[in-house]
Amino acid sequence: FLFVSAVEVKIEVVIPEKERSKEEMSPNGKASPLVYKVNGTARHYHLEEHPIASNPYHNPKDVVEASVCHVKDLENGQMREVDLGCGKALLIKEGGEFYAMGHKCPHYGAPLVKGVLSKGRVRCPWHGACFNIGTGDIEDFPGLDSLPRFQVKIEKEKVYIRASKQALQTQRRTKMMAKCISLSNYNLSSTNVLIIGAGAAGLVCAETLRQEGFSDRIVMCTMDRHLPYDRPKLSKSMDSHPEQIALRPKEFFRTYDIEVLTEMQAAAVDIKNKTAVFKDGFKMEYNKLLIATGNTPKALSCKGKEVENVFNIRTPEDANRVVKLATSKNVVIVGASFLGMEVAAYLTERAHSVSLVELEEVPFKKFFGERVGRAVMKVTLLSYPGFGFGEESLKEVVLKSGKVLRADVCVVGIGAVPATGFLKQSGINIDSKGFIVVNKMMQTNIPGVFAAGDAVTFPLALRNNKKVNVPHWQMAHMHGRIAALNMLAHGMEISTVPYLWTAMFGKSIRYAGHGEGFDDVVIQGDLDELKFVAFYTKSDEVVAVASMNYDPIVSKVAEVLAAGRAIRKRDVE
Repeated sequence: FLFVSAVEVKIEVVIPEKERSKEEMSPNGKASPLVYKVNGTARHYHLEEHPIASNPYHNPKDVVEASVCHVKDLENGQMREVDLGCGKALLIKEGGEFYAMGHKCPHYGAPLVKGVLSKGRVRCPWHGACFNIGTGDIEDFPGLDSLPRFQVKIEKEKVYIRASKQALQTQRRTKMMAKCISLSNYNLSSTNVLIIGAGAAGLVCAETLRQEGFSDRIVMCTMDRHLPYDRPKLSKSMDSHPEQIALRPKEFFRTYDIEVLTEMQAAAVDIKNKTAVFKDGFKMEYNKLLIATGNTPKALSCKGKEVENVFNIRTPEDANRVVKLATSKNVVIVGASFLGMEVAAYLTERAHSVSLVELEEVPFKKFFGERVGRAVMKVTLLSYPGFGFGEESLKEVVLKSGKVLRADVCVVGIGAVPATGFLKQSGINIDSKGFIVVNKMMQTNIPGVFAAGDAVTFPLALRNNKKVNVPHWQMAHMHGRIAALNMLAHGMEISTVPYLWTAMFGKSIRYAGHGEGFDDVVIQGDLDELKFVAFYTKSDEVVAVASMNYDPIVSKVAEVLAAGRAIRKRDVE
């Protein structure tokens, strides 16, 4: 693995004609069964309501009850993973009361017993999702599902848990949702809620509306050809197929009457007439609008950038094609971004060689600081000695220094810009960098128009309401939820603590807070052993934390910050 520090990158690509193959395009009019084509027949899904059983254990054969411990085995503030014979549960004692719920985070299956218990909720040690111990409901993200909650009783100083066997096996629970009333009566080109973008923000917005009892029409539009999927996996698990990383199966959207229009690109928004205009000429009227279009990868500005084996990773097809072309070949990755480093890590065991070109001498220097950046650099070099960090092109990549890197495939990871070009004449407030400006309720300057996700700047409570852009998966989820609640006039303000993670070469870095503009880094632990926690400070206050092999410290700090308590530099030195 070669890391190349460069001042300037020039890429020229030469590919034998026989190696070129056109990416398969979906036939016109053929896509998801949930797609509504302008010139096609509208298909509506209206399923019968299913009666909700008042007794969650209505099937005696599905119930297990077991004694799991003595009442004195747990102190207040303690958690224990207990086995009921056919599955495990998380037993919690807080405020003198016992609670029981699923023991695995529904997101990626982290053991919650290793997480952080604080003021009535448990925070996942891996990615920061939070669950209410009384209800099992998800309160912070990532992930979509809540946890099953189990009955607890005390008899003769023993603690018993009564649970559904099915819930013990699935370890997840989808909140009850409303359905659309009389969907078949709607005009195809009119909806109550229109969501442009089908990433995490858009999907959580739609789900939250249904969870809150909203029973009018919801339409989601996406440029993608797929239903919403787990986008972070595009760089972490590159050979995953769309159905493997789908956030919800297509039956879910049918059941809850969330309509999805795929391969639909927004071209303009007419705020006066409350209408969205799409690239193919289709128009849709709305009552409430959420713009959650995310960002667009930056492209190289050099000769050869349009050649078939130069990629930005934007879709599952992009990721799959890179893996196929890179196997046993020479790969050059331009940009030591999160995406660039994760792609490099994934391809190292598959490609003949991987070279990574970066302007900075140290990866992630601006985000993590130089010392942590060097530790990340060490991870790559120790894990794969053949992987090198170097200085500047494809069939070959030619660097300004004159150095030539052999390349059969090039992946570009040099950052992204907000996908908001279609809003320039809309009257919606856009800042100088192209981000949509919203308030704490995810509202734009236009009544009834909300925005969420990577394309927005919003006031971050953690940083004294400074307007920031936080392009991370967890934050997009929360943006979508806040937007939905305020579409329903709940008056809910966002106050979540940013939480992100990256995984490469078998190591994970967790991060919480917002460290932009930090002026010092306090390191605890051992950088050489790759077991450390880094506290990022600004003006004597901790504004962010990162760790490797130090769980659950990042989740602990996130809980402190979420409670509104300040952490001073002297507290961590």
